[in-house]
Amino acid sequence: MTSPSIANPLAHAQFLTSAARLAQLPADERPEAAFAGRSNAGKSSAMNALCGVKQLARVSKTPGRTQLINLFGLPCGARLVDLPGYGYAEVPETLRRSWNALVGGYLESRVNLRGLILVMDIRHPLTALDRQMLDWNRAYARPVHVLLSKADKLGRGAARAAASAVKRELSRLDPAIGVQVFSALTREGVDEARAVVARWLDLRA
Repeated sequence: MTSPSIANPLAHAQFLTSAARLAQLPADERPEAAFAGRSNAGKSSAMNALCGVKQLARVSKTPGRTQLINLFGLPCGARLVDLPGYGYAEVPETLRRSWNALVGGYLESRVNLRGLILVMDIRHPLTALDRQMLDWNRAYARPVHVLLSKADKLGRGAARAAASAVKRELSRLDPAIGVQVFSALTREGVDEARAVVARWLDLRA
């Protein structure tokens, strides 16, 4: 029987460090796949599901609290990057500006970045800040894959309809953007999303 650690190329991810400024990021050429999303969209839960570790990325009960870039290392040296969540109304304006500088700067200047996983709540996709993330990333022609999370909150038919609508909308922006239904709770779409990240990082199961 194949063990999960062999079957899952993202297994054994471990927390490496947090960065409050871009200068604090590792100065090397190791490949990175980044995860972004609106606060409370399920980004941390998605990362945990893909890696098969329940508490790898901490799921905050206070959306918008974490304003750091968190890096997780894989045994091969590649990294997963958890970008600060966005869009929480109670975050002070100073923190919003800090987020813009940190996340925008990462997307603009980080040569290690191989692709961006953008997590959206399937019930509330394509917010203004989601579109800003897509615009930022499009300027640098990096791959984007959208996870429509919390699909367990909708019926199967409604989830598929929502995904089709998002695909149609994003195809006008960039036909290469991937879109899929995802649920960390039921594990729907986990294998598909994991394969995308593994391909970006040139990993093998």
